[in-house]
Amino acid sequence: MVLGKVKSFIVSYDCLNDSNVPVFSSGDSVSGRVIIEVTGEIRVKSLKIHAKGFAKVRWTESRNAGSNTAYTQNYTEEVEYLNHRDILIGHEREDDNCEEGLTTIHSGRHEYAFSFELPQTPLATSFEGKHGSVRYWVKAELHRPWLLPMKTKKEFTVFEHIDINTPLLLSPQAGTKEKTLCCWFCTSGPISLSAKIERKGYTPGESIQIFAEIENCSSRMVVPKAAIYQTQTFFAKGKMKEIKQLVANIRGESLSSGKTETWNGKMLKIPPVSPSILDCSIIRVEYSLMVYVDIPGAMNLSLNLPLVIGTIPLHPFGSRTSSVSSQCSMTMSWLGLALPERPEAPPAYAEVVTEEQRQSSLEVSSGRENFDGPLFAYIQEFRFRPPPPYSEIDPHPDQATSTAEHRLDTCPSR
Repeated sequence: MVLGKVKSFIVSYDCLNDSNVPVFSSGDSVSGRVIIEVTGEIRVKSLKIHAKGFAKVRWTESRNAGSNTAYTQNYTEEVEYLNHRDILIGHEREDDNCEEGLTTIHSGRHEYAFSFELPQTPLATSFEGKHGSVRYWVKAELHRPWLLPMKTKKEFTVFEHIDINTPLLLSPQAGTKEKTLCCWFCTSGPISLSAKIERKGYTPGESIQIFAEIENCSSRMVVPKAAIYQTQTFFAKGKMKEIKQLVANIRGESLSSGKTETWNGKMLKIPPVSPSILDCSIIRVEYSLMVYVDIPGAMNLSLNLPLVIGTIPLHPFGSRTSSVSSQCSMTMSWLGLALPERPEAPPAYAEVVTEEQRQSSLEVSSGRENFDGPLFAYIQEFRFRPPPPYSEIDPHPDQATSTAEHRLDTCPSR
């Protein structure tokens, strides 16, 4: 009998999104299938899967110890987030070449489903960096007697969601700096920079509105610019390695001496980038917006405004500026629209207090003989006297005119 051959051996995920890309987050259920296509019959001891997720850091530093001696130091660190194993066919065996209890797979295409839960604890977002990475994958192993195991592996993406609709990430970011240029004993005027952005949190594809004012009182020609930087920081064995990369940038017009430039919401678009990684102990991915003035022959004048790149975008009903004052003004304008154009007349006294209630109140008050004196009498008289009828026309116009004239006559300025 001639045994068949394995034509294809792959791992496939049950993707739920429109882009058909396997993307999950902490607590999600990961499901899929191991697909085996064979020609003829094959005998199988077991079909296993191993799901794993981990962050790993690695870099090398060379150092000289003397004139002819050099040594290399390796820095590595790893954090595990997921480790799940399961057997889809067969069971664990001590003797790999045992012919008993084998499973026969007939010719054709066969699918074996698997499913497991991601941990509920926060996971690090999938990432590929220069000195480290965060990866998640499922590996399948097909064991047959007297043959080496067949292995296949497929990665999936994990996003640890960052919701930018939080007070911390919706707060505006701003700063001001000034610099005076000196050349030997001569001192020129200062260069000042003020910049502000609406919030700290953004998502890829959004544009950052930059509000800035640059004043050049020096004798040099300067150029205002802005750039988004990604900073990757790796930690291992008490050491740190940092990589800074330019993500996007813009520039303004050149400013001659005595000139000022104002940016009223200059747009800088965020390209597709990895979200911020803030909770991993060995890898951090952070972003910042640098608004700076390029000064020839001197160090740049720069402002760094921190950014967080999230995964959950701004709610449509949220305020774009997200400041307390803007939200308050929006609420007050809405209340203003709800107010009627003309006030309604108050209800008549008879509609509020009936004659029976008035008489009963008088009887109760008459029984309080121990409360004597002019104060109590005044309160009772004021309490039960009906208010004057409402009218938008002044019933005593002559009195109001004479009162106004009296006030003008008594004005100290006259």
